[in-house]
Amino acid sequence: MTLQERIAGVEERVARACAASGRDVADVKVIAVTKYVSLETVSEVLEAGLGDIAESRWQDAEPKWNALGHTGTWHFIGHLQTNKVKDVIGKFQYIHSLDRLSLARELHKKADAAGLTVNVFLQVNISGEDTKFGLAPGDVPGFLREIAVLHRVKVIGLMTMAPYEAEPEQTRPVFRGLRELRDKLNLLALTPEPIQELSMGMSNDFEVAIEEGATWVRLGTVLVGHEEGA
Repeated sequence: MTLQERIAGVEERVARACAASGRDVADVKVIAVTKYVSLETVSEVLEAGLGDIAESRWQDAEPKWNALGHTGTWHFIGHLQTNKVKDVIGKFQYIHSLDRLSLARELHKKADAAGLTVNVFLQVNISGEDTKFGLAPGDVPGFLREIAVLHRVKVIGLMTMAPYEAEPEQTRPVFRGLRELRDKLNLLALTPEPIQELSMGMSNDFEVAIEEGATWVRLGTVLVGHEEGA
């Protein structure tokens, strides 16, 4: 299947999921996860009109960003080590994986030095899996209060990862839980502006995520494919 065919297939599935849940397709943005494809494929993805690119490790992203970082909008979606903040600040417009205070402080420090504001999603471990990073849902209000003084860190959304399920419908409680948490946080008014964004849904389950309110879906294999050795 060609890249254009995959894009068309994803667009159709997004539209169906939006129609099923009464949502406007314009409210759902697709991020192309390119961590498993080559620099050449990333270039093709951008040329095809997919403007949002995501990587999860700086060492893998670096050659791609050096060649193509002037194009598109770049998202960092992986677990971010504090010592790698210096590499991603100013290059990735969105960080989807803020999950601890030390990282928030380092993001603020480096962003302040560069005169930037960094847009972040709080990563929340809705499913409670030991193998996943993220804040426990009950810890999020306190975390927001702690980072309120870090004015260079702007919380625009929440992110979660659902367990892989053979039947995607089984992921629904995870996505619903993230949406409900966002709504509760907005009632508490813990951020200067309401939290709008929900980064949730991947190749296996993005339609369910959209039905539950995803505003960003992170799509790798189903959209850009998978290349050995990339």
